[in-house]
Amino acid sequence: MQLFYTPDISSPVFYLNETESKHAVRVLRLVNDDCIQLIDGKGNFHEAVIKVAHPKKCQVEIVKTQTEFGKRNHYLHMAVAPTKNIDRFEWFLEKATEIGVDEITPVLCEHSERKVIKHERLEKVIISAMKQSLKAYLPKLNPLTPIKDIFNSEFEGKKYIAHCYEQDKHQLKNEAANNSSTLILIGPEGDFSEAEVEAALQNDFIPVSLGESRLRTETAAVVACHTVNLMNE
Repeated sequence: MQLFYTPDISSPVFYLNETESKHAVRVLRLVNDDCIQLIDGKGNFHEAVIKVAHPKKCQVEIVKTQTEFGKRNHYLHMAVAPTKNIDRFEWFLEKATEIGVDEITPVLCEHSERKVIKHERLEKVIISAMKQSLKAYLPKLNPLTPIKDIFNSEFEGKKYIAHCYEQDKHQLKNEAANNSSTLILIGPEGDFSEAEVEAALQNDFIPVSLGESRLRTETAAVVACHTVNLMNE
């Protein structure tokens, strides 16, 4: 299956952008009348035919469209502190997209060692993972956000915080509700500060555990993402 990301489809006949055109014609050596598949990141899955195989402006025509392709029965927002080694955070973005996530917010915490991210690069990782995993919905990637803004933002659904402090916590697998909206907060390598945990509890976040092992930030985020998806299968 030759899958291309085309977010700005405005008519049945249109042109792939230069990057996708080059990939189709120069790399994959596709020619006129070859069939390809398109996703727009909004849930539409299109079947199309190449009309003009140009390496800079490849013209295609949509012949069939499936809407709400792979639409899930719940909404998952992961708010995760980027790791000092950005490759590990990119790994989380890739795996979460493959598993299923709707919104991702990189969070700036008191103990964060990484205070800058390259949004465009991270979005490319997500787009690549979306295409690789045959998904038609592009997860929303928010800018790096101070944790207090997460506390102060409105969210219609269940809110959880996973931390390592000794506290009465429930297992996420026993808490995640079916067919609902879920926000999960995962801290940096040094964990949240005690003040941040207290602020989270005051703002209706439920403290949860992801198991007996102490997990790396990116591992904890993937486990949480998978747990919620598993509970909603």
